Amino acid sequence: MLIFAAIDPGNPQQREITIDESIFRGIANGDKDAFCTLYQQTRSAVFTYALSLLRNQTDAEDAMQDTYLKIRAAAHLYRPEGKPMAWIFTIARNVCLMRMRQQKHFVAFSPEEAQPAFDFSQIEDLEDRIVLKTAFRVLSQEECQIVFLHAVTGFKHREISELLEMPLSTVLSKYTRGLKKLKSQLEGSL
Repeated sequence: MLIFAAIDPGNPQQREITIDESIFRGIANGDKDAFCTLYQQTRSAVFTYALSLLRNQTDAEDAMQDTYLKIRAAAHLYRPEGKPMAWIFTIARNVCLMRMRQQKHFVAFSPEEAQPAFDFSQIEDLEDRIVLKTAFRVLSQEECQIVFLHAVTGFKHREISELLEMPLSTVLSKYTRGLKKLKSQLEGSL
């Protein structure tokens, strides 16, 4: 119940991903266990973030794979600054943006094809699946990104503001608005 608990504003317990920054040295030196550990710790967050940007499960899975390939190739460039998830999400964001630019050069979709189709098979907890499905149905793309960055990764609003290059006040208002929409929709479906 990772996401549902983290989204509850009355729940002071936030999900936060803690990464030992020395793991990047291990990855840079070819340590497969270090890479597997990083993947296990961050895969849900990276997938959810990519999904919030791309709104297509297959594209999000591909972007997640590309993100980890880039992390593996660039681990030697990581500089310990206390924000490993910000570094990972910057890579993921760039991969997603590149994918979106590439897709603009391909065939246009019909409105039916443009509707996101998710099975959320990577999300094991049933309540998390329900919350994700609801969020992608009722929240805007930016609201989804902000809510999930805060709920899934434990990013502080200021960090989200920096990552998304938005004013802090905008992040806070979109987060609050998104939570209200999500809560209203979830309460209405009970």
